[in-house]
Amino acid sequence: MKRICVFCGSNAGSQAIYRAEAEKLGRLLAARGIELVYGAGNIGLMGAVADACLAAGGTVTGIIPEALVGKEVAGRAVDHRALTRLEVVDSMHTRKARMAELSDGFIALPGGFGTFEEFCEILTWGQLGFHVKPMGLLNVNGFYDPLLAMFDRAVSDGFLRPQNRAMALADTNIERLLATMADYRPEPVSKWLKEERQL
Repeated sequence: MKRICVFCGSNAGSQAIYRAEAEKLGRLLAARGIELVYGAGNIGLMGAVADACLAAGGTVTGIIPEALVGKEVAGRAVDHRALTRLEVVDSMHTRKARMAELSDGFIALPGGFGTFEEFCEILTWGQLGFHVKPMGLLNVNGFYDPLLAMFDRAVSDGFLRPQNRAMALADTNIERLLATMADYRPEPVSKWLKEERQL
């Protein structure tokens, strides 16, 4: 993987471990020569992962819609270094499509609605066969346990195939997650389950 897209919160969260793990991920990507692609903000976990990657000599590309440039303080990291590359696009839809186009894999750190939506959309694109790139949740402090339980519930209740559920990789350890992503080979299968006749 040459480029990894990181979805994460524009807030830092209430526990120091969230920022610490974001910074660790940024440093690790730089150390491995993997370019960071992200939403271009310099606040919250977004700023933390970008700052750490840049400080460690990494390459960072930010993609942001014009409407959010002022709100997320795009184009610079917290210590005012410029991003390696900044793309300002016309909409959130274009932002997500561009990040997907540039990236060889995707990692979601903790975050809010935007992070959930971005990860679930890229997961859905994988389920539909639009891409075969690895998608991982960095489950810091058990943050994603409820979401993973919901995915499992969708399988047990007949809304999701086990093979599609398996596309959502997850680990509490960054190095293990990256290793799992590097070995990722999706099992091609339709998303649709056989419909049962309603009596």
